[in-house]
Amino acid sequence: MPNERLLPQLVMVRPNLENLEPVELPAGYAVRHFRDGDEQAWEKIIAESFNRKDNSDKFEDRMRKDTACRPERVLFITYNDEPVATASAWYKEKFGADAGYIHMVGVLPGHQGRRLGYWVNMAALQQFVAENRKSAVLQTDDSRLAAIKTYIRLGFEPYLIHENQRDRWHEIFAALGIADEFNVRLKNIHHEKI
Repeated sequence: MPNERLLPQLVMVRPNLENLEPVELPAGYAVRHFRDGDEQAWEKIIAESFNRKDNSDKFEDRMRKDTACRPERVLFITYNDEPVATASAWYKEKFGADAGYIHMVGVLPGHQGRRLGYWVNMAALQQFVAENRKSAVLQTDDSRLAAIKTYIRLGFEPYLIHENQRDRWHEIFAALGIADEFNVRLKNIHHEKI
């Protein structure tokens, strides 16, 4: 049963897609789109990233059945052509036609600490530009501090959809040690208007 204090899920917005960096990966890594046969690699990345022993996130159910699914929207960073990180440049109608939605991000534990999460998300943002999106949105959980720190570096800002999130964001920034450094602009706008 989910902890109601941590609901609804946090939302972050990147208000524009200007000034995106070119993807600069460490030696031996490359970025590419989904190819037939990548389903199990995607499932492994997600299961290990989220520490899910049951491997309950099946590509067929979580991705392919969604009308937003297109090969170019499912991005991978590979090492020796083996997928080790993923992010999807998705679309959810509820966030508006101009907004891209960052979806299902993960990095295999053996490849963490190399900024691969940053770069695979940057590749997703660039895919949004290719699709003429104007902004980006994502949802995340309070406990995903490393991911939140990456999203902040990528230009995402907290976006309030519930009053309980003010205190939650304050706790997150305190845990990240950036509460005094980061001038958070919490927008008090209801989520249907995103």
